[in-house]
Amino acid sequence: MRKPYVILVGSASGIGKSTISAELAKRLDIKHLLESDFIREIVRGIIGKEYAPALHKSSYDAYKVLRNKRNYSDKKDLINAGFVEHASFVIPAVEKVISRAIFDYDDVVIEGVHLVPGLINIEQFKDDAFIHFFVLRADEEDHKERFVKRAMQIHRGGKQLEYFAENRMIHNFLVDKAKENNVKFVNTQTIDGTVQNMLTSITETCKTVILNNTVDELADVVDIIINKHGGVIEEVSYLVPGFKEPLKRKVGASDPNKTGQFIESLKEKPSIKEDFKYLYNLSNNIRGNKICASDKKTLEAIISDLDAKGYLYKENEEDKKLNLIISNN
Repeated sequence: MRKPYVILVGSASGIGKSTISAELAKRLDIKHLLESDFIREIVRGIIGKEYAPALHKSSYDAYKVLRNKRNYSDKKDLINAGFVEHASFVIPAVEKVISRAIFDYDDVVIEGVHLVPGLINIEQFKDDAFIHFFVLRADEEDHKERFVKRAMQIHRGGKQLEYFAENRMIHNFLVDKAKENNVKFVNTQTIDGTVQNMLTSITETCKTVILNNTVDELADVVDIIINKHGGVIEEVSYLVPGFKEPLKRKVGASDPNKTGQFIESLKEKPSIKEDFKYLYNLSNNIRGNKICASDKKTLEAIISDLDAKGYLYKENEEDKKLNLIISNN
């Protein structure tokens, strides 16, 4: 029997995790898609309000019923403590769902605010399932826009909109926990772009290719890989004279907005551009690029387009060791 996929998608309210998770499940042909809110309702039916008042509040206002509120002088810490208390009652049930899915060899996508990195124990399942944990992240203005739209759609606009500040604090808390626990956080963009990024991580379809382009041509390279095909520039390797091993830089570039801002910064800040030109010149404008895509076909299309534009380095007999050195490091 093959190991099943267990995909966890966490984020604060209003980021778009339900829509993104549904599309991800569709692309992967996974029939089991669960919201942690539904699991929470079952747990509420078992544990009464008098025993777990935080459970019977929402994630963003659970802090109001904490018994030790006076111990928190900082409101952010208080809100996060209430959120953790609230989520802690749901997580054991989520872990039971994962155990059952693994027992039945069923793939499952679980999404919800209650999926807190470091709180849910995913290590216990790694030998029996392919576990992929994502936390979705959004800029504050994008979050606010989506939050308002969601609040109106579920006809709870008044109550929801009052708590945007609390939800934003929970958003930041989840992103921080993702960083602390080596959980991948994904910048939300378009639905397709976000799902492509997640699929790239799940399928791990990657290849290191040698590119030959100038700093001025970087925008075109980024456009082909990220904007056109939804790929990821995972890592860049520079062969610097005097160093036996290449200088490697983790990039993880996948968000068109973020990479667009970076390209603009090269235009607006000559000092940054000059630093990059210096590094490019050291390696004769030749670099190893680890490129990842959502599937093999897309990865091949990226490489083909780079080749058609003349960015794919054509190695000769004298420097075939270039590819070997970069690939082996």
